[in-house]
Amino acid sequence: MLLGRSSAAGLPRWRGFNLQEKFTDKPDEWADVAPEWGRSNEPFLESDFESIAELGFNFARLPMSYRCWTDPADPFRLLEAPLSEIDRAVEWGRQYGVHVCLNFHRAPGFCINAYYSPEPWNLWTDSYARELFAHHWRHFARRYRGVPGADLSFNLVNEPNLCTAQEYADAMAPAIAAIQDEDAGRTLVIDGLFGEATLPVEQLLAVPGAVHSARGYAPFKLTHYLATWAGSPSEPPVWPDPPGAEIEWNREVFERYCVRPWLDFEAKGARVFVGEWGCYNRTPHEVALAWMRDCLELWRDVGWGWALWCFRGSFGILDSGRDDVVYENWKGRQLDRRMLELLREF
Repeated sequence: MLLGRSSAAGLPRWRGFNLQEKFTDKPDEWADVAPEWGRSNEPFLESDFESIAELGFNFARLPMSYRCWTDPADPFRLLEAPLSEIDRAVEWGRQYGVHVCLNFHRAPGFCINAYYSPEPWNLWTDSYARELFAHHWRHFARRYRGVPGADLSFNLVNEPNLCTAQEYADAMAPAIAAIQDEDAGRTLVIDGLFGEATLPVEQLLAVPGAVHSARGYAPFKLTHYLATWAGSPSEPPVWPDPPGAEIEWNREVFERYCVRPWLDFEAKGARVFVGEWGCYNRTPHEVALAWMRDCLELWRDVGWGWALWCFRGSFGILDSGRDDVVYENWKGRQLDRRMLELLREF
């Protein structure tokens, strides 16, 4: 049985989606790995923000590659045209009552998927990468100074790994200082150290006003079944696992590994949110929905918000390309009505 929430939480319950228009800067970066992720440095769509609000949600995370707005000849020079497209997304969020969270999915010196397109530096060890990272975040802080915190937050870097907790905290320190120097009240979203059970980082607990971001991708063999970029777990998933599995994943095990550490972190004063979660379109739909219900019930019980990966695409409620779903035509897109209604329950 889960314990009650910490009284220190004090966070609006964000519920929404990830929008991928600037997820990568190269049209062919994922062509051989995940061709359905075809969007690259495209303008965000006003219709997404309008639809998210119309469907009853209030949050959009924008996982972006810093290369989208960076001059290849000078990474300290930021390009105005793609930045103006991000400006419009922020304004659409404000217009439709959707909180926008800007995230560096690819940061100078680190990307969770860097083995497909490596970075020339290492954010965890190189002073140049840290300086560049802080420079980019300083620009965003200055650019959006005055935008209310209820409308906009900054998620520093997506899914840090291949580093220690201290290296991660040390790498974030210059960027945090730069943001706070420009806009002291900006809410910062801080990802935990990435893994099947992503874990909170004690060294970053004291960042003023921060929100700490968990994940919902466990068990990986279920959430990324047949996902070629993720090692392609090949055994057909079920939920819950039958007796005799190496780890018998079920609701109680998910709670133990993926909720309890964050609940304990919250009890120390942290504010917690699930910044990404979801299930790839090759997982049988009934299995995906059963797993999703358990996740959503657990997060509801402790009062945490969440952002599904994604809105449109292979993990989402629109145009997901599942072969075992009867889709509904909704504004010219293929809507997974059952998944939508499940999300709306929570």
